[in-house]
Amino acid sequence: MKPLPASVDATARLLAEQGYIADRELATTVHLSLSMQRPLFLEGEPGTGKTEIAKVLAAGLNRRLVRLQCYDGMDLSAAAYEWDHARQLMAIRLAEAAGRTELANDIYTRAFLQARPLLSAIDPDLPPAVLLIDELDRADEPFEAFLLELLADFQITVPELGTVKAKTPPVVVLTSNRTREVHDAIRRRCLYHWVAYPDAARERAILAAKAPGVPALLAGQVVNFVQRLRNEELFKLPGVAETIDWAQALTYLNKAELTSGDVDETLGVLLKYQDDIARIKGAEAARLVVEASI
Repeated sequence: MKPLPASVDATARLLAEQGYIADRELATTVHLSLSMQRPLFLEGEPGTGKTEIAKVLAAGLNRRLVRLQCYDGMDLSAAAYEWDHARQLMAIRLAEAAGRTELANDIYTRAFLQARPLLSAIDPDLPPAVLLIDELDRADEPFEAFLLELLADFQITVPELGTVKAKTPPVVVLTSNRTREVHDAIRRRCLYHWVAYPDAARERAILAAKAPGVPALLAGQVVNFVQRLRNEELFKLPGVAETIDWAQALTYLNKAELTSGDVDETLGVLLKYQDDIARIKGAEAARLVVEASI
């Protein structure tokens, strides 16, 4: 495990060393989250790099990454812990065969507890972690109540066992695509940052870091095209990940410069809905290519 960065500049360097180009506001919020040991709550459109922040922090700090992918209907047994009922039943039968009758306390120990991501992240017997609670807005609202103790005190209370508390508080990153509003009680326990689409200069820097093999002229045209595309009325705007994929795809096709024909042939890499592709393909793509080349 590496020490936490001592300044905002050091935090920005730590992220950059892992290929994440952050603006000053985001680097400041990440630095404060690490220094103050407060969870970091990131909201923004899909594809803006929210999840990636947790990954690069885990790599940069040399901590294990524990990821909880949220979904509709998720409960405590999937997110935090579950008792191993099969092993408990086996222990009871073995005890009965040996003539033991008092076993109530023996079957509620850590040996019979199956840790899920939340409990694993604060397990005092495991190395420090970065806990990613991804797409919290996909989970049901009542699930958020399970998180309050963890976010406030880095501990989970198991009624039959007691309280499990982290020896070293995990770095906690929560993300939301804002498909619904996350409760105020979660927000109050976190430092907040809205992760927007990057401007052209930062997106070019991201592309250079993530896909250094893309020719400079093509990279500039791709970024300019995508920047203009995000001003269109589309069902799903392309994220940074799609920009990188598209630039790499064009490079694999040995393209050194963007043309409207290239756009029409490869729009499926950049856009993920047929209505969006149909809207851009043809004359609109040709117009955007011209603007991107200026």
